Amino acid sequence: MSQIQIVSIGGSLALLLIILELIRKGKLAEEYSLLWIATGAVLLLLSIWRGILDAFARVVGVYYPPSALFLVGFGFMLLLILHFSIVLSRLTRNNRNLAQTVALLERKLEEREEEKRGGGSHGEDETTRAR
Repeated sequence: MSQIQIVSIGGSLALLLIILELIRKGKLAEEYSLLWIATGAVLLLLSIWRGILDAFARVVGVYYPPSALFLVGFGFMLLLILHFSIVLSRLTRNNRNLAQTVALLERKLEEREEEKRGGGSHGEDETTRAR
């Protein structure tokens, strides 16, 4: 077992342990943790079985197989960033819709309060007119 393989296994295990600890403490939501766990598991798998990493490096044309491990990690990071961008976009859209709904409700509330204040005098006017 080469030194780079030991470092890769240690780094992958550390990543998985950190992810599991964040999930256990409730600092990382389950919906986001699956992609992180998959990232750590793939990195650990490629670190342990050097043959898979060598085959992957040959397929993608990477001369030095440990560099392929960084390529895989970089690919997962891009997926995570894309996933978070999608989630952030959805939250932004929901936040905008929520702010617009609150503004409309505030406006309706203000109109009702104005009707109440003005409605009392209108009510008197209507009763006065009826007499």
